[in-house]
Amino acid sequence: METSGLEPTPVESPEAYEERQVHKVYEQIASHFSSTRYKPWPIVEQFLKEQSPGSVGLDVGCGNGKYLAVNSDVFIVASDRSENLVKIAGKHQPHSALVADNLFLPHPCSFDFAISIAVIHHLSTQPRRVQAIASLLETLIPRAKAQPLTHAASGGTALIYVWALEQKHSRRGWDEGDQQDVMVPWIMKAPSDDGGQDSKTFHRYYHLYRQGELERDIVEAGGKVMESGYEKDNWWAIASQGR
Repeated sequence: METSGLEPTPVESPEAYEERQVHKVYEQIASHFSSTRYKPWPIVEQFLKEQSPGSVGLDVGCGNGKYLAVNSDVFIVASDRSENLVKIAGKHQPHSALVADNLFLPHPCSFDFAISIAVIHHLSTQPRRVQAIASLLETLIPRAKAQPLTHAASGGTALIYVWALEQKHSRRGWDEGDQQDVMVPWIMKAPSDDGGQDSKTFHRYYHLYRQGELERDIVEAGGKVMESGYEKDNWWAIASQGR
C-alpha cells in the first residue's frame, strides 16, 4: 500500500491529521459516496425498528442519512462533520440534519437511542476514540429519567459499528497480525475531455478494531456493553451509560 505523505507528520496534531485524511476527503467525495450508500445493514435496521413509537434518536456520522427513514414511528436528529453530506441527509424530512463534531456533541441526556455506524474508526488515537464513545453515551437519557412508555428500563441505548481487523474472507483480506491503522482508497471516476474516464484516488484513515477492542473502549468511556457481535467485516456493540 502506498503511504508516502499520508502518515501524520511529527508535529501534526491528531485533529489536523483527521482534518486532512478524513474530513476533507469526505467533503470532496460526498456526492459519489452517497450514491453508493443506500441499503441499511440488517442489525442497524433491526435496532431502529425495535425503538418504541415516539422515541427520539441521534445518528452520529449520518453520512447521506440512509437510516433516517427506516422507522417512520421515531424521529431522528442526524449529524455529521461533512457539510456536503449533511445537505444530502437533510432531504430526509421530517428528520433534522446538522453539522456537529462527534467528540463534542450537543444535547446531553436528550435521546432515547443513538447510532454511530462506521464513524469512530476514523479517529486516529485511542483516547479520541474513547472520547467519541463517551460523548455519544452522554447524549442518552439516563436510567433515572427514563419514562416507561418510550424508554427501556436501562435508559437510552446506542448502537456502535466499527470496521474489523478480522476480514480475511473479504476483498480487503485483512486479518490478525496486520496493521490496525491503515489508509483505505476511494476511487472517484469522471468523464474526461477525450470521451474516456479520469480517476482520482482519495485516501481515508481507518483504525481497524480487533476482537474485544470495541467493548474495552466502551467500558473505558464509562459505558456498559449490553450486547455485541460481528457482522460482515464489522464489530458492533449496543451500549448504555454505565452509571
